[in-house]
Amino acid sequence: MNKYLEQLVLLSKIDQEIDSFNPKIENINKSLRDAENKINKLSVQLSDLDSDIKDIENQKIQNNAHIAEFSAKIKELSKKSGAVKTEKEANALKIEEDIAKEQLDAANDEIIRLDKILESKENFKKELLEEKAKEEKNIDGIKKDVNSQMEILEKERMDIYNKKTKLVGDINQKVLSFYEKVRKWAKNTAVVAVKKQACYGCFMKIYDKTYLAVIKGEEIVTCPHCGRILYKEQDKKS
Repeated sequence: MNKYLEQLVLLSKIDQEIDSFNPKIENINKSLRDAENKINKLSVQLSDLDSDIKDIENQKIQNNAHIAEFSAKIKELSKKSGAVKTEKEANALKIEEDIAKEQLDAANDEIIRLDKILESKENFKKELLEEKAKEEKNIDGIKKDVNSQMEILEKERMDIYNKKTKLVGDINQKVLSFYEKVRKWAKNTAVVAVKKQACYGCFMKIYDKTYLAVIKGEEIVTCPHCGRILYKEQDKKS
């Protein structure tokens, strides 16, 4: 295998290593994103809960106003009952008073119902606040762990970048330009091995003449089907 081809094979492997860091970084940050999403979800739940609680409290205010109104009406009707002169007037006042008492009872029952709902909402809010505080405490530890892992990963990545920088400095610029041109569309399969007389980029069988040229490794050979740079792996059967 000639010098330029050896360099391209090595460069391709280094580029593959560099690109492999993206999913590693993504995986490391996932735990942090999950924790942040959980806290955001809890914040939304708490906000919705506060709206519900405010709405219930407004309903209680309205019902308390009705209770005051119905109580005042009952007192007023009670005073009027002492001044009635006929049975018909007494019956009318009795009916009106009974209706007012029913309305008062309904308003009191509604207050009791709202208080139970409010208590349930307040208890749930307390649970959510405790859970959020716990998650916020945990996220500090997650951030430290993520930063620690990222430091190690960044050091590894810089070591590989340094290898690439040194290698690129030694490669013929025309050869490097050609490699980068192929890599633009082939990504990490710009340079591929030939196995069983097939290009392991497009998996098409290559012609005998091309295959022989790849085996010799005296020049840079591309796949006649896809245009990827081909090489023959050393000490392996094709």
